[in-house]
Amino acid sequence: MVLEGNPEVGSPRASDLRHPGNQGTCVLSPPSEDAQPGVEPIKYGELIVLGYNGCLASGDKGRRRSRLALSRRPHANGVKPDVMHHISTPLVSKALSNRGQHSISYTLSRSHSVIVEYTHDSDTDMFQIGRSTENMIDFVVTDTSPGGGAAEGPSAQSTISRYACRILCDRRPPYTARIYAAGFDASSNIFLGERAAKWRTPDGLMDGLTTNGVLVMHPAGGFSEDSAPGVWREISVCGNVYTLRDSRSAQQRGKLVENESNVLQDGSLIDLCGATLLWRTPAGLLRAPTLKQLEAQRQEANAARPQCPVGLSTLAFPSPARGRTAPDKQQPWVYVRCGHVHGYHGWGCRRERGPQERECPLCRLVGPYVPLWLGQEAGLCLDPGPPSHAFAPCGHVCSEKTARYWAQTPLPHGTHAFHAACPFCGAWLTGEHGCVRLIFQGPLD
Repeated sequence: MVLEGNPEVGSPRASDLRHPGNQGTCVLSPPSEDAQPGVEPIKYGELIVLGYNGCLASGDKGRRRSRLALSRRPHANGVKPDVMHHISTPLVSKALSNRGQHSISYTLSRSHSVIVEYTHDSDTDMFQIGRSTENMIDFVVTDTSPGGGAAEGPSAQSTISRYACRILCDRRPPYTARIYAAGFDASSNIFLGERAAKWRTPDGLMDGLTTNGVLVMHPAGGFSEDSAPGVWREISVCGNVYTLRDSRSAQQRGKLVENESNVLQDGSLIDLCGATLLWRTPAGLLRAPTLKQLEAQRQEANAARPQCPVGLSTLAFPSPARGRTAPDKQQPWVYVRCGHVHGYHGWGCRRERGPQERECPLCRLVGPYVPLWLGQEAGLCLDPGPPSHAFAPCGHVCSEKTARYWAQTPLPHGTHAFHAACPFCGAWLTGEHGCVRLIFQGPLD
């Protein structure tokens, strides 16, 4: 069956393209010599799905959740390239039938395929992400609809791949995490069909892209108060970085970006064509506000006893334990064009512009009038600043720097469009700035 073995696969460049395999089928290494019973494993980082304010609408359950921590495994389960074979297509099924052998198959034509076999890598841990609920997927991700929530029902066709991507983490400091397009299936294979974008690299290796692609954006200046959005790139099956294709599923790849890598940084965004994930490092999470800090900010805001400037009723942000249900009587509402905060009232409607369009009684600006909800996913915040700004038009509240960063960050949508969106619910942002400074009126006594 083997017509050609490629010695270049063992070269330094090939060994750099380490691909993780699924935990259930790869060969396990002996227990780590520095593992200690009762000691928490080393955390590589956390993945947070944008569009959920701290929890899935149906609740976080098992591998289907809004946030997942990636920690060092008791046994390494990574794999790395080993041998490349050129074979005839009738023999492909035989070559891929061994579940204990990880491989990537590149179908070049009906009579020619290239299969790259992988061997166990004791230096890496692998984590796979996709919409499949099979055991080899560590993080089950479903499509997120604009405005929050998952696309549900039999008519909702997902654009997220069953085996979307995989993340490889070094088991030794500095615990570098790298991302690769596509994941190994239940047979320990990745299969790129005849229509998939694929090519031979200058050094004789194979590489390719998945149908809808895996896009990554690294923020400029890290994920902090000084952050700015970076440039969206596409990651290949072998972890190389390319400029975006003309459309999401075009067969012609973009240009190779040689001075960039697939190493994840604090604040890196991963788009799977239907859901976008944020990568946070342990060091970055230490700078983020805690849930206790967010709760203290809520209580401090309520202690200031803000009032409705017209009805003169005292306003209060609801407890996050109550969830985002119907607003209560004390719920603060905002005119998102001007930022004036009121209690709920029924006047000022502009029916010709829609049920949410109201005229602010203080400044007469007409625009959406929505309840305010505190952002409760701390990992999405750039700093622990006070909740002073709200996204338009959804009304989620966070610090000024957090609001301005997400308002200027374009997120992929569809095959070639980009929209800024609220990170807490996924609603597309509107208005000149995408967010507004909140103007509260204090108590009159």
